[in-house]
Amino acid sequence: MRAVFGLVLIIGVALAGGAVYMAREYISENQSKLERERKLREEALANAQREAVPLVDVVVSNRTLKYGERLVQDDVRIVQWPENAIPEGTFVEMAVLFPETGDNERFVLRAMEKDEAIMQVKVTRPGESAGLTSQLQKGMRAFAISVDVASGVSGFLRPGDKVDVYWTGVPRGGNAGGKGDITRLIQSNVELIAVDQTAGSDITGTTIARTVTVAATPEQIAALALAQNTGRLSLALVGVQDETVASVIEIDQRALLGIEEEAPAPAPVLEKVCTIKTRKGGETVITEIPCTN
Repeated sequence: MRAVFGLVLIIGVALAGGAVYMAREYISENQSKLERERKLREEALANAQREAVPLVDVVVSNRTLKYGERLVQDDVRIVQWPENAIPEGTFVEMAVLFPETGDNERFVLRAMEKDEAIMQVKVTRPGESAGLTSQLQKGMRAFAISVDVASGVSGFLRPGDKVDVYWTGVPRGGNAGGKGDITRLIQSNVELIAVDQTAGSDITGTTIARTVTVAATPEQIAALALAQNTGRLSLALVGVQDETVASVIEIDQRALLGIEEEAPAPAPVLEKVCTIKTRKGGETVITEIPCTN
């Protein structure tokens, strides 16, 4: 009896194990089929997208690039990019980025992350260094302004920012009619191209600068030079999306404190006196008479 019971138990365990093995095989086979179907659907979707949106070659960065670095072919690669989403000025051919003739050495002007498109504004022209001269537009000049922690917006200035420049001082030739110092906006939306000796935009943290360099026209530089030598300059940081055109702004001590200027006292009115002259012998006598008009 015990032998029969043991035999039945062994047979039952064997059948159960076989059922588990068959179920596992069935589940594994179904998962493989589902994975193959998923890949086929993804391939079909990718093919449909390629047919719907044409793709073109675009040169992108192969690693994180910092300002001033020399750009070589190992730093870039070509990827497929939707034709209708290519940023303006993007390089689409390696031969254009690195010409085969002449000096084809380029340097990074703006920090770039990995897989970011290489654009003309982010690198120098072939054979051009990454100095300030490469960042100046035609007709513009570089001019340094002395700043401190207060006038330099507490160290939050970065190359590429735009600032308004205010002048504070006493106009020459007098004390502005007793109004004391005046503050006037002399330049608006002036672009910073360097902070101290740093021209790259990838500055981390705050930097208490001693000088900032701006890009301005010769006329603007003449005004800034005169203002810097005759008073104190302060900078006001302009927001990235702020397109407001600042008007003429000037404030003096009286306007700041709300003191109204007193009207001048009226001049006293002199009473008109009429006289006649008469001669008595050798003397001339002056006599007052009523005025007739």
